[in-house]
Amino acid sequence: MAATNLSSTASSGVDELLFRNDSVSLCLLVNRRHRTLRIVDFRAGPTPSKRSFVLSTAKREGVEKIFTLVERDEVPTWTRLGFTREGSIPGFYKRSDAWILGAVVSEMTSRLRASGDGEEGGEGDDVAASPAVLLAERTIARARRLLREAEARPLPAIKIAPASSAELRRAASAAQRAGRALTGFEPFGRDAVRTGYVLSARGGFTLHAAWEMQSCFGNSFLELLSSPRHESERLATTAAIGALCDRLVEEKAVSTFTFAPADDQELCAALLANGFRRSAVLARHLVVGRARKDAILWAKKLVAPEA
Repeated sequence: MAATNLSSTASSGVDELLFRNDSVSLCLLVNRRHRTLRIVDFRAGPTPSKRSFVLSTAKREGVEKIFTLVERDEVPTWTRLGFTREGSIPGFYKRSDAWILGAVVSEMTSRLRASGDGEEGGEGDDVAASPAVLLAERTIARARRLLREAEARPLPAIKIAPASSAELRRAASAAQRAGRALTGFEPFGRDAVRTGYVLSARGGFTLHAAWEMQSCFGNSFLELLSSPRHESERLATTAAIGALCDRLVEEKAVSTFTFAPADDQELCAALLANGFRRSAVLARHLVVGRARKDAILWAKKLVAPEA
């Protein structure tokens, strides 16, 4: 007998769907703005009903991208269910990585058919040749050129101050109306505790940012509300990201990660300048303005985990 529950968190933009029966126990986190669904799986194994339930729920909820985070030994389970290995989050579990497996809902049926309806894709998978990865590589190459051109330019001084949840919501609403919002500051994980900041510099630069942390693992998910549009904003954003990383170290975070559109060379340059590395490319993962975009997952080790 199956049980399904809905925990609606309209104020956060994420709904939590719980499903369990004799063989499946899942939590599905539906991000309404990005139209993504994150799968939290409480019971390992490539159960066919798991895939069927996730896919049917995604279609019913209007979701376009589904993904899950797992440890290495669970990667074959999800490739057999038709998911693509898109990369990893280094140090997500403090001393081990989280692997990201995803699927675009509209493409999943054809992918399963092509792979023999659930045969394992193998360690190499086809992600390396995907259009999203090729786009990310071109963007990173352009971002590196921007860094070389700006090597001698000083970074501005940044002021950083706490931002309340209400302030983050107001800023996100304004950025969404302008078509510039990268996020609505929705939760990435369950029972997330979010810390918000507003960062500013001379010349009118203002950036709202937030992170959520899992103290048991020491990881942190960092979100920037908007991307820089030109060089002066890129230099200020670079300094702002550095200030945020310093605060994360003070908060005992071991690692951090963030998403950026795969075609956003200005933001990618600011992240590269702060020592972030591309660790995943996620197909059709973000909505910016009215456009659905591929995303680069950028990650950085902040400190070595304590013994």
